[in-house]
Amino acid sequence: MWALSGIAIVIIGFALRFNPLVIALAAALATGISVGLSWVEVISLVGTAFVDQRFMVLVFLVVPVIAILEAYGLRERAQHVMRKAHALSTSRLLIGYLALRQVMSSLGLMALGGHPQMVRPLIAPMAESAAHHRYGIVPGHWREQIRAHAAAVDNIGLFFGEDTFVAVGPLLLMQGILAAQGYAYDPLQLAVWAIPSAVIVFVLHSTRLWHFEGQLRRASHHAPGHREAS
Repeated sequence: MWALSGIAIVIIGFALRFNPLVIALAAALATGISVGLSWVEVISLVGTAFVDQRFMVLVFLVVPVIAILEAYGLRERAQHVMRKAHALSTSRLLIGYLALRQVMSSLGLMALGGHPQMVRPLIAPMAESAAHHRYGIVPGHWREQIRAHAAAVDNIGLFFGEDTFVAVGPLLLMQGILAAQGYAYDPLQLAVWAIPSAVIVFVLHSTRLWHFEGQLRRASHHAPGHREAS
């Protein structure tokens, strides 16, 4: 029972808004000590795991790069581009990015998208700018909805696109689980059967984005300063 004390520490720590690093370390110590390890052994395990998985922290190098680009007007430049793209609506932009994200993920190029490097500095501002150009003033609530949809298409495109790539972790995990149950499938077979799911999800979510465009259009009619581009 005490081995689960780390979970309680994580819940309480985040609820009280403590430093996440301190929370994780405290949870690790509590869990390790409760199962009979010394604090030196727990620290040793944490250090070993960090060294073994150190490549995972490389993604954080993207954050300062994006911050510098934003400081020099990356978001403003993206919005300027959208003001010139008269035919590109919010839904068309997001559907296009969804397709691109799925295709790139199916080729194993998962790092070409993502929230910090694509959604926040580029996709979300461009989607907002497209809505503003077509409908004039967009209510604040709907701007948040646009940002949420921009984040969602990245998640959905990655999740269902990567399963069609034969060398991705989740697919290999499924292969291992099936093999343990006596079902022998190679990764290519699993990837092929993931394609229908990816296509169906693309169609369904594209329909949802078209519906969202209609909601956005109707909501903007009631906003002061409304105008709709021809």
